[in-house]
Amino acid sequence: MSKKVVEVKTLKVGKYVILDGEASKITSIQTSSPGKHGAAKARVEAVGIFDNQKRSLVKPVDSKIDIPIIDKRAAQVLAIMGSDVQLMDMEDYDTFEVPIPDELRDQLLEGAEVDYIVAMGNKKLMRIK
Repeated sequence: MSKKVVEVKTLKVGKYVILDGEASKITSIQTSSPGKHGAAKARVEAVGIFDNQKRSLVKPVDSKIDIPIIDKRAAQVLAIMGSDVQLMDMEDYDTFEVPIPDELRDQLLEGAEVDYIVAMGNKKLMRIK
């Protein structure tokens, strides 16, 4: 599992974080000011990359949190098989299958180049080049 540890105060909207064991994209961050005896807290809202589940987290801003290392790669479409697509990586020529996202279902053609991401052992088709 490829991840890195950072402080909560360094997180930004649009970046990635691991919540409940899933890689998630941050949609909003709100910070509260410190109280008389307490530390400032951050409320992080995120959506899972692979399962589209909403997740939230409230932690002090100086506490540590895991972020996934996202690997963006290029591939070529070999075959379209119903709701899945078979891809071949352009660097190591590894072939694998991933589900087709709904927004790319009509535009996907065999032989086309696509971008996909790898995070925490999961792969997801992101866009068509």
